[in-house]
Amino acid sequence: MKIGFLFPGQGSQSIGMGKDLYEKYEIVRNIYNKVKQITDIDIAKITFEGPEELLNQTQNTQLAILTMSLGILEILKQENIECDIQAGLSLGEYTALINNNVLSFEEGINLVKKRGEYMQNLLPKGDWQMAAILGLTDEQVEEVCKKVKCGFVKPANYNTIGQVAISGEENAIKEAEKIAKEMGAKKVMILKTAGPFHTEKLIESSNALRKELEKVTINKFETKVIKNIDGEFYKNTDDIKDILAKHIINPVRFSKTLQNMLDSGIDTFIEIGPGKTLIGFVKRMKQELPIQIFNINDVGSLENTLGYLKN
Repeated sequence: MKIGFLFPGQGSQSIGMGKDLYEKYEIVRNIYNKVKQITDIDIAKITFEGPEELLNQTQNTQLAILTMSLGILEILKQENIECDIQAGLSLGEYTALINNNVLSFEEGINLVKKRGEYMQNLLPKGDWQMAAILGLTDEQVEEVCKKVKCGFVKPANYNTIGQVAISGEENAIKEAEKIAKEMGAKKVMILKTAGPFHTEKLIESSNALRKELEKVTINKFETKVIKNIDGEFYKNTDDIKDILAKHIINPVRFSKTLQNMLDSGIDTFIEIGPGKTLIGFVKRMKQELPIQIFNINDVGSLENTLGYLKN
């Protein structure tokens, strides 16, 4: 068995996520308490009680998802469950880097706090949206964006085969939706995010984050991690600070990430954190060999996954 961990990003959040894990496991509560001590933000209260508008603020969303994923990882460590390769979607890449000790826990938490603040507060003025286009190829979605005349829109997340998220101005997203459907798209879904993420419009956020990155220590990789920016494995010779600074102004190459995991022999995928988005992406990929897919987002799914892995 070759295990791949997948960590979700912004958009997978919901009020109450992780609450049963928090209530059952002291090691999960410890993670939430550590995050509160580091950030002075009661992320448990925001996550479990809301309101939704507060949780959906980028600076809270990113910290909430990260904390939940790290809490679940503590349980897996206690059960001696390890992975061969790990990767995350956008924010989820930080979960992988912290789990790999490339970023220390405290510095990683602080970086994500700053990242969320910058991505929320340093946005250019405008009405921004993201949407997922289903049923077109990567090239067709790129063509859709080029055809839009009424504003800024770019491909942001190459999620899986037949699904690409676009990012831009609200009017441009609406025009892109119309064009995409004319070109045969099965569906266009507006996402729970509020910025032109993974485009050059976040250059101010990128520059601010770069200054924060200069302060952190980068450690050597303990296991394999795949980076979003090109879908390739990190190397210890990479300029990781530069990669993470560019991360939020470049598209996420997640379909390539998944293909690399499959090509490397990963046969058991485990999504760790809220939602089931990433295992949905895995299911859409073309697989030559049978694979097992799990997600851990509550006590029930945790117990189901552990039951399989231990047998």
